[in-house]
Amino acid sequence: MASVKTMCMVKTYLDRAIAEAADLLPKLASLAPQVQRLCESMKTCWDSGGRVLIAGNGGSAADAMHFAEELSVRFQKNRKALAAIALCDPTVITCAANDFGYEAIFSRQVEAFGRPGDIFIGITTSGNSANILRAITQAKSQQMIAVGFLGKDGGKASGMVDINVTIPHPLTARVQEGHKILIHTICEWVDSKYA
Repeated sequence: MASVKTMCMVKTYLDRAIAEAADLLPKLASLAPQVQRLCESMKTCWDSGGRVLIAGNGGSAADAMHFAEELSVRFQKNRKALAAIALCDPTVITCAANDFGYEAIFSRQVEAFGRPGDIFIGITTSGNSANILRAITQAKSQQMIAVGFLGKDGGKASGMVDINVTIPHPLTARVQEGHKILIHTICEWVDSKYA
């Protein structure tokens, strides 16, 4: 059984995480215009037969997969399946990394799958992941809409994307939590628009 001292230490971390999250939550509301623009862009894309490509590294790769599956399969209700793809096939990633370098793991997939009017969403909590930056450049060269789910001050990506969704917090964990709230909000909006 855990000692009282151990439990108190955990409570200290939990209390701090809750306080930081509580401070962050109201700041997410200021992102409503960017999120609305993204939602409307996604609907226009799908209604035109397009697709949404999503990529991230590490925990952000898991967020990309989570986002894509809730769009392509379902969120809270059964509705039309929507074309959303997480660019995280390990064979493609390792092939691209081996043949072209790690910075090309997403841009090669954007080049292969992206079409004008499609959307690329790059998730990077620092805003400086080289492979996301290269994918943004590739997406824009293909007349795609480039979106950044970013953190901290937005990093280099903030000046490159068409739609900038930056969680204004210095800690990666809080940024990821903010991204998750926005992802679920977007999915709920999408559910409301499709039967």
